[in-house]
Amino acid sequence: MLIFDAHLDLSLNALEYNRDLRRSIHEINAEEAGLEDLAGRGHATVAFPEMRRANVGVCVATLLAGCMKSAAPVGAWNSPAQAWAMTQGQLAWYQAMEDANQLRQIRTAQQLQAHLNAWEEDPGSCPIGYILSLEGADSIRTIGDLEQAHDKGLRALGPAHYGIGRYALGHDQEGPLSAAGRELLAEMNRLNMILDATHLSEQTFWQALDVFTGPIWASHHNCRALVDDPRQLTDQQITALADRNAVIGVACDVWMVVSDWQRGSTTHADRNDANLDALANHIDHICQLLGNTNHVGIGTDLDGGYGSEQTPSDLRSIADLTKLLDILRSRGYSEVDLQRIAHKNFIHFLLDTWG
Repeated sequence: MLIFDAHLDLSLNALEYNRDLRRSIHEINAEEAGLEDLAGRGHATVAFPEMRRANVGVCVATLLAGCMKSAAPVGAWNSPAQAWAMTQGQLAWYQAMEDANQLRQIRTAQQLQAHLNAWEEDPGSCPIGYILSLEGADSIRTIGDLEQAHDKGLRALGPAHYGIGRYALGHDQEGPLSAAGRELLAEMNRLNMILDATHLSEQTFWQALDVFTGPIWASHHNCRALVDDPRQLTDQQITALADRNAVIGVACDVWMVVSDWQRGSTTHADRNDANLDALANHIDHICQLLGNTNHVGIGTDLDGGYGSEQTPSDLRSIADLTKLLDILRSRGYSEVDLQRIAHKNFIHFLLDTWG
């Protein structure tokens, strides 16, 4: 079954982790054995061969340049110009992968439908399709950059990441949507860009929904009712997103999957419940809350600054996503429902948005 992954930091791994994603996970991890400079070293889960094994034929792939130092003093930038330059380097990598026939950028409904047809006909040689998204808007130097980014294929944007962003507050903060954030959303409205509600502080989330009239999704989010943390969506937020025809992609970062997982200290040996069955509980919760399967998908966030040391225990690479579908099937989800969750909800969202 085709899988649409709504959140993968591919260029981050290619450039900052120096991973050649054309190679297998085994080769990447063997090369990183003994390295400890970045979290997740030697525990990569995402590479093109493994994406193909899971039939991940379409994904949302990010530009990610971190926050300003006022927001996150570690791994941050001294100026928006530097952050902008990082995104341009990442954009160049995506272009290089297109030149190598590994990836295909998708910008329109027509391109999406053509890609789906090509993938169905020959998934072995068809490039993996990707929709470009920006995680955190701090690299947008001025609002004028947004149209330039759109011209280069940017179709979705999450204004916040962590901390006090230049345009919006991250989920670890409390406070309203800023004037700069309102200006950003107005330009996104004009360009028909997708607002990614992921990482927004709660007050900013609600104000953004009031201000922004365009398409909205939550690319990588789980349920606060199951894991109580501000990073998660409340039932009220889930319902509000569904009312806006949004799709929510469940994420594989295990501290968002089970309660009381302490990043950097808890291990799989400590928790036998930190598995894909627990991730399926978040899908169940969304579906039971809304009464249908129309607003949930998959947004793994795999290798988003962590590796298999912090994934569900039975997910060692992205190829294991097929196990999640098997778990849902065993719980009584129909094939139609599984298709919605695996790919159709996000694909229909894009066709409606771009149509």
